[in-house]
Amino acid sequence: MEQLGQFMPFILMFVVVYFFMIAPQMKRAKKEKKFAAELKRGDKVVTKSGLHGKVADLNDKDNSCVIETMAGKLKFDRSAISMEMSSKLNALAK
Repeated sequence: MEQLGQFMPFILMFVVVYFFMIAPQMKRAKKEKKFAAELKRGDKVVTKSGLHGKVADLNDKDNSCVIETMAGKLKFDRSAISMEMSSKLNALAK
C-alpha cells in the first residue's frame, strides 16, 4: 500500500497530461484527417504555407490534390492544406 502511495503523484501526473495534452491532440488529428478526406473539387482552400486556391483535382492513390491559383496549377499533399485557415476563408465568403 505504501508503494502505491509513492507512485500516486506520477500516475496522477500522467492522467493530467493525457487529458490536457494527448487526448486533444488526437482529437485534432482525427478532425484534420476527416477534413482532408472530405475535400472535393471546387473547394476554396489555404495551404499551411499561406497559398490560396481552389481544388482542381484530387488523387486518392498518393493522397494529393491539384490546387488552381492565379499563377497556375500546383500539386500539393492533402496534409499541406490548413483546416483552420480554409474554414475561416469559407466562413468569410458566405
